[in-house]
Amino acid sequence: LGLWEGLPRPLAPLSERQGDSVGELREAFLCPPAPPELPIEDLSSLGQPSLSVTLAATVPESTEDILVKGFSALRMENERIETAQQFFSWFAQLQTQMDEDEGAKYRQMRAYLLGFEEQCDAILSDVNRALEHLALLQKQYLFVSTKTGTLHEACEQLLKEQSELVELAENIQQKLSYFNELENINTKLNSPTLSVNSEGFIPMLAKLDDCIAYISSHPNFRDYPVYSAKFKQCLSKAMHLLKTYTVNTLQNLTHQLIKRDPSAVPNSDNAFTLFYVKFRAAAPKVRTLIEQIEQRSKKLPEYQQLLSEIHQCYLEQREHLLGPSITSTVAELTNRNNRDHCALVRSGCAFMVHVCQDEHQLYNEFFTKPTPKLDGLLEKLCLSLYDVFRPMIIHVIHLETLSELCGILKNEMLEDHVQNNAEQLAAFAAVVEQMLEDVQERLVYRTHIYIQTDIAGYKPAPGDLAYPAKLEMMEQIAQSLKEDEKKLPADGSFSDVKLEDPESCNAVKPDASESCPPRTPSTISPADLHGMWYPTVRRTLVCLSKLYRCIDRAVFQGLSQEALSACIQSLLGASESIAKNKGQTDGQLFLIKHLLILREQIAPFHTEFTIKEVSLDLKRTRDAAFKILNPLTVPHFFRLSSSNALIQFLLEGTPEIREHYIDSKKDVDRHLKSACERFIQQQTKQFVEPLEEFLAKVSALKTMAKEGGPTYNLLQQPWAQPAKVGDLVSSTYRTIKTKLPSTLRSLSLYLSNKDTEFILFKPVRNNIQQVFQKLHGLLKEEFSNEDLQIVACPSMEQVNLLLSMNK
Repeated sequence: LGLWEGLPRPLAPLSERQGDSVGELREAFLCPPAPPELPIEDLSSLGQPSLSVTLAATVPESTEDILVKGFSALRMENERIETAQQFFSWFAQLQTQMDEDEGAKYRQMRAYLLGFEEQCDAILSDVNRALEHLALLQKQYLFVSTKTGTLHEACEQLLKEQSELVELAENIQQKLSYFNELENINTKLNSPTLSVNSEGFIPMLAKLDDCIAYISSHPNFRDYPVYSAKFKQCLSKAMHLLKTYTVNTLQNLTHQLIKRDPSAVPNSDNAFTLFYVKFRAAAPKVRTLIEQIEQRSKKLPEYQQLLSEIHQCYLEQREHLLGPSITSTVAELTNRNNRDHCALVRSGCAFMVHVCQDEHQLYNEFFTKPTPKLDGLLEKLCLSLYDVFRPMIIHVIHLETLSELCGILKNEMLEDHVQNNAEQLAAFAAVVEQMLEDVQERLVYRTHIYIQTDIAGYKPAPGDLAYPAKLEMMEQIAQSLKEDEKKLPADGSFSDVKLEDPESCNAVKPDASESCPPRTPSTISPADLHGMWYPTVRRTLVCLSKLYRCIDRAVFQGLSQEALSACIQSLLGASESIAKNKGQTDGQLFLIKHLLILREQIAPFHTEFTIKEVSLDLKRTRDAAFKILNPLTVPHFFRLSSSNALIQFLLEGTPEIREHYIDSKKDVDRHLKSACERFIQQQTKQFVEPLEEFLAKVSALKTMAKEGGPTYNLLQQPWAQPAKVGDLVSSTYRTIKTKLPSTLRSLSLYLSNKDTEFILFKPVRNNIQQVFQKLHGLLKEEFSNEDLQIVACPSMEQVNLLLSMNK
């Protein structure tokens, strides 16, 4: 043991930590407690520290008791130690006993632990056996589980195969059912008792359609061509039965109706009523079958073809039945209204409207889907009216009749009837539009002729140019009517009726719905009366009013421009004739008045009186031609450059297209302005022409003096002597005083409108005032006071008073 830690080479050296632990244990047990078996005498040999530890021990009463107890513990209470040998023997025994006592508890613990070890070994052995049994059990479980899963999968596979086989069998049976139906369908179709009205025909037809659709969608099946052909044969038989029944029904109806009157064509209302009643009564018999055909028409082309044939048969029977009757009715209407074209158009169109509506209603009794063939039939029936109407239109020459026909076709037929029932009257609308186009074409042609003959080529009669005698006569008549009105107050409206001339007012209004505004007799000019207008003005306005609602806007613009231009030219010619016969004043006022009427009457037309004219300007071509013909350019013909004469001719000689617009309204305004300016100049010249000539001479003398001529003295001029100037002024004043009332009288007679008269006469009055103002300035500048008294020029106040008194 001493070598374990002996130096320098210890056998079992302790680590530093282990050494520290041993040192701590040694310090803790430096003074261990005294054993309780130690005799009390030996306690005195112990140090003081040990006594402090064993204070809790009970001190025996005597040493003898202690020894007795010690020997008793050694089982030697009866033995005596007398020799050393006995002592050593006793001591060895004691030592042995002490060793045994000291190891007894360890042996006991060892035996106790060995018992536990045996038990643990036994338990471990039981556990191992249990694990072996569990492993075996698990192996058997896995085996059984595998077998069970395999069996379950096999069962599921069998069930799946069974389901697939059942489904396959059902699919085969379902597919075979379409093929198996062939025999049943063939048997039914070949049955002599089969009827299209029987209860089983429609289901059999539906089953046949399903079979054909199924086979057509599977062309990869075996014997597909054979079964497809057989089913098509069955379908042909079924459709033949449908077609035969429907066609026979329609044909029998037509034969029954025709046999009622074989000798004559029925044309009465009762016959037409019978045509529709019989067909309506038979419609339910075939409507069900036709509905089945219409429902299948989009699925199979055979049904579409069958439906088209039934449509054709139905329309042929209706045409065969209605054609002669409609022709006869139209002929009867033509004979009845041979001279009244408007009544013929109204009655004929009304008849065709009823025919179209009745035919559409009857068609809807048989069919549920529309067909364009019906409109084709109705259009063909309506053409019988057009064939009669067309030759009559060609021979109509009156614009009133043509315009009324346009109004009937456009307003009454297209806008009233067709717009309210466009679907049923589509065919009728097409024929009416064609008729309307023919009437409009004829109207435009006759209007051109009318403008050329009755407006541009109008030859006025002497009575047409009897101005102002006509106006004075009408004024006297109006005055007498006023006096009669005062005498007969109960008949106060008589003069209004006579002077209003409502027919003339309506004749020139573009909209017939507009009424003429009432005008009191005091404001009516004789020239305002329709009957007093110049014939070309009246004809132009009546013509435009009839064209406005009848033809297209572009055509109306062209015709209106032509008519207004012709009317203006006729007014200019009439104005010149009146001026030659009665004087410039009457001619100019005649022109101004009628141009005012034109401008006023064309204002309600909501359109532009403008047309575009295209002309070809050949000025550049002419210049280029002169240039290329110049001898100096001949050498340039063959130059291979941009200065080649031929190339320059092609580039520079291109004619230009010029566009210019002609506005009739502006043309009227332009002529009106020109006429007013001429009237103002003429009236000014009539009143103050001598004074204007005198002032012009004085102005010429002043101009010559300013330009370096001789100095002038106005009094030295013989024509500028105060006496002569005085005579000139007095004669001018007398002229104004005598002629002004007649001028104002003419203005009132022609215009009869204070505002218009004031506007037209105001420039004349201003010109007269300006001439007298210039004369006053000249007299004050050139004449002395004595000369002014000789001249005796009226003052501006006198001139203004003269002009205002006669205003």
